[in-house]
Amino acid sequence: MLFIFLIILLALAFEFVNGFHDTANAIATSISTKVLTPRQAVVLAAVFNLLGALAGVSVATTIGKGLVDTQFVTLHTILFALLSAVLWNLLTWWLGLPSSSSHALIGGLCGATLASAHGNWAVIRWSVVNPATGAVEGLWHKVIIPMFASPVLGLLGGFLLMIFLLICLNRITPRWINLVFGKLQLLSAASIGFSHGTNDAQKTMGIIALILLTATQDGTFAHLPAWLQFLETPKFEVAFWIKLACALTMAAGTAMGGWRIIKTIGHKMVRLQPIHGFAAQTTAAAIIQVATHWGIPLSTTHVISCAVMGVGATKRLSAVKWGIVGQMVWAWMLTMPVSALLAYAFQRAVMLTVKSW
Repeated sequence: MLFIFLIILLALAFEFVNGFHDTANAIATSISTKVLTPRQAVVLAAVFNLLGALAGVSVATTIGKGLVDTQFVTLHTILFALLSAVLWNLLTWWLGLPSSSSHALIGGLCGATLASAHGNWAVIRWSVVNPATGAVEGLWHKVIIPMFASPVLGLLGGFLLMIFLLICLNRITPRWINLVFGKLQLLSAASIGFSHGTNDAQKTMGIIALILLTATQDGTFAHLPAWLQFLETPKFEVAFWIKLACALTMAAGTAMGGWRIIKTIGHKMVRLQPIHGFAAQTTAAAIIQVATHWGIPLSTTHVISCAVMGVGATKRLSAVKWGIVGQMVWAWMLTMPVSALLAYAFQRAVMLTVKSW
C-alpha cells in the first residue's frame, strides 16, 4: 500500500511541477505587457487553473487508456513514466526552456510500457477505432498529429487575429488601444488559465486513475480496510477526489510561479503590448479548448509560444528573436524521445535486476 501512495504522491509532484512549469507559459504575456503584476498573474492563473481542472475528463481518459495497452502497464511502469517526466520538466525549467509537460508524460508512459512488454511495439496504440463512437484514436491521431499541427495553428491563428485587430483599429489611437486591451487581456488571461486547467490537469488525473485500476487488477487492493475501499477501481474512472486533488495541486504549483520560463516567453522572444497579449492568449485558449473537447492532450507550451511568435511577426519578422525560438523547438522535439528513453531505461534496469536475483 505504501508503494501505491508513493506513486500517487509522485503523480501529484508531476502536477505541481506542471503548475509552475506550464502555467508560466500562460501568464507570461500578461506580465510582459504589464497588464498584471507577477503576483496578480499568478493568483489569477491559480484560480482559473483550479476551475478548469474540475471541468471534464476527456483528456484524462485518453491518457489513462487510449495510448498504450493497459495489460502491460504495471505500477513500476507508471512510476518510471512519472519519474522521467518530472526529471525532464525540472531540467528544462532550470534552463528556462518552455518544453511540454504533456509530451514528457506521454513519452515516459510509452517508453516504460514498451520496456515492460520487452520491446513489443504493438503495445503502443498507434491508431485504433473507438467502437462506441467510431472515431479513430490512438497515439498517432491524439498526440503526434496535434503535436505538429497545434504550433502551426497557434502561429497562423495569432498572426491572422492580430492582422484582423490592426485592420479594425487602424484609426484608433495607441493610448486607447492599450487602455481597452489592457482590460480585455484580463479576460484572455483567465481564459488561457482555465484552458490550461481543463487540458493539463486532466493528464495527471488519468495517470492516478490508471494507478488505481492497475492496483485493483493485480490484487494489490485485495485486502483494503473499509475506510480505503474507495480506492478500488474495477474499471477506468476518474473519481471526484482525484479531480479535486489534481486541481488543488496544480493551483499550488501555479502559485509558485515559473519566472525563468516567464522571462523567455514574455521578454526574450518578442516585445509585447496589451493587444498582442490579448491576441496570443485568445488564440491559444481557443485551440486548447477545441482540443480538450476532442480528448486531445495538447501542449499549452507549444500553442501559446507559437501564438506569441505569430503575433510578434505582424510587427516584422525580425521582431521575433528566432535564436531563442530555435532553442525552444529543439526542446520540443527532444521531449518525447528523451522522456521515453529515460523511462525505458529505468524500467529495463529494474526488470534485469529482478531477473538476476
